[in-house]
Amino acid sequence: MLRVGIIGAGGISDAHIQAYLAFPEECEIVAMADIVPGKAASKLKLHKTRGAKAYEDPHQMLADERLDLVSITTPPSSHASLTVAFLRGGVNVIVEKPMAPSLEECDAMIAAHRESGKVLSVVAQNRFRDDMATLKEAVDSGLIGSVSHLRVDSAWWRGLTYYDLWWRGTWESEGGGCTLNHAIHHIDLTLWLMGRPSQVTAMLANAQHENAEVEDLSVAVLRYGRGLAQLTSSVVHHGEEQEIVIQGEFAKISQPWRVAAELSRPNGFPVAGGNTALVSELNALAEAHVPLPHQGHAGQIGDVIAAIRDQREPTIDGDDGRNAVELVTAIYKAGIEREVVDLPLTPDDPYYRSGMLPHRAPHFYEKRTSITEQSGDIIVGASTSISND
Repeated sequence: MLRVGIIGAGGISDAHIQAYLAFPEECEIVAMADIVPGKAASKLKLHKTRGAKAYEDPHQMLADERLDLVSITTPPSSHASLTVAFLRGGVNVIVEKPMAPSLEECDAMIAAHRESGKVLSVVAQNRFRDDMATLKEAVDSGLIGSVSHLRVDSAWWRGLTYYDLWWRGTWESEGGGCTLNHAIHHIDLTLWLMGRPSQVTAMLANAQHENAEVEDLSVAVLRYGRGLAQLTSSVVHHGEEQEIVIQGEFAKISQPWRVAAELSRPNGFPVAGGNTALVSELNALAEAHVPLPHQGHAGQIGDVIAAIRDQREPTIDGDDGRNAVELVTAIYKAGIEREVVDLPLTPDDPYYRSGMLPHRAPHFYEKRTSITEQSGDIIVGASTSISND
């Protein structure tokens, strides 16, 4: 029975608590910490986690409790220091997205993981979804051929008051805007489906949130071999209609699931009706997908529990989290410096370092309000969307 602690009692901690409660035979929540007085105790009471102890200092929780696993669900600027401390303290760690605001911090976390021998996993729970798993299986099957174009719409909408919360809306505390904190899941899925691009260019904007320093909209173009990908990151899109569309040599597949496939006439124009046989084959592949036993946070936390039990690396590890931050960093660098950025980014790149982004990034506007709490629950995903917060 794994003894579990949780750091951070904000909205996303609910997803972690509910995920752990899905495995009552394998783990038990014994402690929770939040620096806001009474907040951890209230969260534990809400979820009826009997016997769990509340702390206002996570380091005191580390000292007092015999923990096997901790979830870190705090603001991004605190992820690195907490992860390193708990790994060095002998505790396995699953840390919320984004892994950290800088590659330097990500590498410090990975180094602590390797030194400690403990599991490190970064939340990318959308890989544990049947629709995403189906898309991955279709890409890996080779049926669509080489990829010509990928379009990823990470489309969210947030009102002005979203950025009133104390840690949101500044480069220093949030680490970035929608590219880092909303599109990170789509970026992870892009890397999972396609691997690392060779080049990135981008533009950043703040179109509707004059109470935040950070961007609320970015559009990036990524180069993959002979093909291209375009990624829109947004918190200004009404309807939150999110989509992944992969145009292959032989067929198009999409999430939400759709298939189209053309055949060529002798003159190069498409045959009426297209390649019905290939469409049928791809639809059959999708229908043959074996449903995952757990989805979302429960799927990933279940995998981390199994990794600890079986003494293996988790399906999503620190390198995966770092890769997503690297692509975000490249998008920011491209947008700020107005250049095409080559990947990978190396430690001698100025944007690798912690603190570089707040120093170089534009303040689109200045943060006007800073409140410690916001009423109302967070919405984890739209009806057909990627799960996010």
